[in-house]
Parts: sequence; structure tokens; C-alpha cells
Amino acid sequence: MAVIHRATLTPTKREAVVAWLPSQPWAPASEGEAVVVGRFRFDDPAGEVGVETLLVRTGDGTVLTVPLTYRGAPLAGAEEFLVTEMDHSVLGRRWVYDAVGDPVWADTTRRAIATGGHEADLRTAVDGRFEPRTKEGFAQGSGSAADSPSVTDVRVGTEGTVTTVDTGHGRLLVLRVLGGEVPAGETLTASWDGADPAVVVVLAP
Repeated sequence: MAVIHRATLTPTKREAVVAWLPSQPWAPASEGEAVVVGRFRFDDPAGEVGVETLLVRTGDGTVLTVPLTYRGAPLAGAEEFLVTEMDHSVLGRRWVYDAVGDPVWADTTRRAIATGGHEADLRTAVDGRFEPRTKEGFAQGSGSAADSPSVTDVRVGTEGTVTTVDTGHGRLLVLRVLGGEVPAGETLTASWDGADPAVVVVLAP
């Protein structure tokens, strides 16, 4: 279960992503407003790191995969993956990372793909209660393994519009731009309102 606080974020997630995308070689240049059309979360087993993937539609209609992690302190050695620092009115200062450089994202995503897992259920924290929250997207892994080995370290490289995350237990291929060719392997498929399901990450040997 992922707990979402009613909070003010400065900058907002969309503002942070829009400011960051032009510096990414895989993000197409596009005029017009970028819109978050869907999103889904996975649970960090330790309960420390927020793990969320945004599906962002650019002005020309291209949909991008933007996985993020949210941390209460900087992640050592991950400076190149920092998207922004954010003020959260409930949790305080947060460090937002391009999640491909965060082992917690790799661990949760690999597990979801390998075991046929799905996105976390959402709850909103309200006056000490946890109320159900409507999801804005869904994710489904294609595997059927009983478990997944833990990922504690990652090596990251990008070629074209695919970011490869070497987990030590296979490679996660993040399809940054949706709608193109899908490599062979087990898959994580995302769906959101008004769109056909799309593969966002592939687990390859």
C-alpha cells in the first residue's frame, strides 16, 4: 500500500519534470504543454522511498516513461540522476531522482515483472486515517516466478530512447518513448485512461 499525503509540493512534480526533460537526450524536442496522463506506484518494502512512474504526454502527442523516486535524504553516488529538490508540506525536504539510478526502483520493478506483480494500492492520509484513493494508472508484470532476487546496485546507460539498467540479475530496459519496437523479454505493461496498454519496461537477460 502506498500512502499519499495531502500536501503542497514546491515545485510540483509536473513542473520538475518539464524543467528536467530538455536535458535528457531521449526526450524529443516538442513545443506545447506537457501533461501527466497517467501514473502508478510500487511499494518500497522498507517504507522509506517513494517509487512512482509518470506517463508524460508532450505537446506533439508523444508519451514518455518517467520513473521517479522520492527520498528524505540524498542518495549517495546518484548526483547525475537528481531531477530536483522539492519541498513537501508534510514530509519536508525531498530529493527526487530519475529512478533508473536508484536500486530501490530497480528492485521493485524487477520483482513486479518477474512475479507478475502489479501497482500498489493507494491510500490518502487524512487525520490519522487512510482513505482509498483513485488510481490514475495501472501496471502489470508478465512473469510467473515465485520471487525475485534483491537488487542492491545498478549500472545505467542510455542508447537512443532506451535506458538500460543492469541489476546484476538481468537488465531492465526502460522504453522512454512509448509506441516503438519492444525488445524480447518479460514485460511491465502500463495502462491509463483513454490509451491502449503499452510496454514500459522489459526484463532481459
